[in-house]
Amino acid sequence: MNATVTAHVFDVDQDNFEAEVLQASLKTPVLVDFWATWCGPCKSLGPMLEKLAVEYNGAFRLGKVDVDKNQELAGVFGIRSIPTVMLVKDGQILDGFAGALPEGQLREFLSRHLQPIDGDIDETPQETPAESPEQTINRLQQQIAAEPNRPEFKLDLALALAQAGHASAAEAELNALPANLAIDTRAVRLRSQLDLSRSLEGTPALETLQQRVQANPQDWEAHDLLGVRLLLGNDPAAGLDHWLLLLERARDWNDGQAKKRLLAAFNTLDDAELVGRYRRKMASLLF
Repeated sequence: MNATVTAHVFDVDQDNFEAEVLQASLKTPVLVDFWATWCGPCKSLGPMLEKLAVEYNGAFRLGKVDVDKNQELAGVFGIRSIPTVMLVKDGQILDGFAGALPEGQLREFLSRHLQPIDGDIDETPQETPAESPEQTINRLQQQIAAEPNRPEFKLDLALALAQAGHASAAEAELNALPANLAIDTRAVRLRSQLDLSRSLEGTPALETLQQRVQANPQDWEAHDLLGVRLLLGNDPAAGLDHWLLLLERARDWNDGQAKKRLLAAFNTLDDAELVGRYRRKMASLLF
């Protein structure tokens, strides 16, 4: 790394974590990159993060954690797969992601929380267009062919296949994962999403289900299926509301389907605030 990069990038270990990450983040946010020398995706993500650290000119510092050398530190953060990146600000984890995102998505992630500091840097960097799901699938398939002993690529491929709508192929990749990746948070979430998607096969469209509920508020099957469609669509809170209604008014319907749906739904969502709020609502109805 050149002098400009090293001004914004540093190695993190157990000895300097408290001072250089937690305490330092009270003044300047720290982006913590958990990586390893054997990790293929880390080799593509690391240089992009370093480039952005320079471009942001001190708006954040990039801390690099070699998980092989700092297993205890990785354990504290609950790291299950690499690369994993977390943004620490004011001594707290503000946001994060797992996997090697394309540069366009990295910029979008950073822009949610940070703005570059003006300086002697390129003011008009060329942004790399985000990959389409099919482009991501092709890239990952090539990486797997080149490095077949990198199972983390296969999890990334399963996620990409699901995003592109190839549910059966995504499930096949999930089933082929080694045990340590099968329990990865992303794998568990994807499996729950696929299970819910499968329950919609051959069922009525969203509009039809909404009409059924309006015509008969006690059509519990319509409430249940509408919950799935809304959850997997663009209104997860509304989907959860249908299952809360079921839990309140027809708790024993279909062998306690509402409770099962809610628990499965919590596994599919990455919105911690939303999940926490609805867990409390569910608990208030159960106890």
